[in-house]
Amino acid sequence: MEETKQVGKGILYGLIAIFSAMLLTSLAVSLLLTATSLEESSFNWLITAISFLSLFIGGFISGGKGKERGWMIGALTALSFSLIILLFQYLGFGKTFTAEQLLFHLGFLGVCMLGGIFGVNMRGNRSST
Repeated sequence: MEETKQVGKGILYGLIAIFSAMLLTSLAVSLLLTATSLEESSFNWLITAISFLSLFIGGFISGGKGKERGWMIGALTALSFSLIILLFQYLGFGKTFTAEQLLFHLGFLGVCMLGGIFGVNMRGNRSST
């Protein structure tokens, strides 16, 4: 039972980190777009890179909180993120994922799993024997 709580807690912390990073990034980009003459198309690669970085960090945090099986906790975090995005998109706009979005979310899954693995290994018990 305690292990399930740890996994759920890790996923929750990871999702909070992901959405917080994306919210702050969106705010910064919108301020840049408003204050300068830059166009939205000039930020495409930057936004994509920051999205992948946000999911890596979220996976790292969820793996660190979960303390074991980082790949699984990272995968569950990424799948939860993708499900939330799909629900917003489907319920709000009546559209499902396109092929391009599916590829992005598969990439998010891999990056978040990698972050979970690193998170578990960085926070692992280091006993000197």
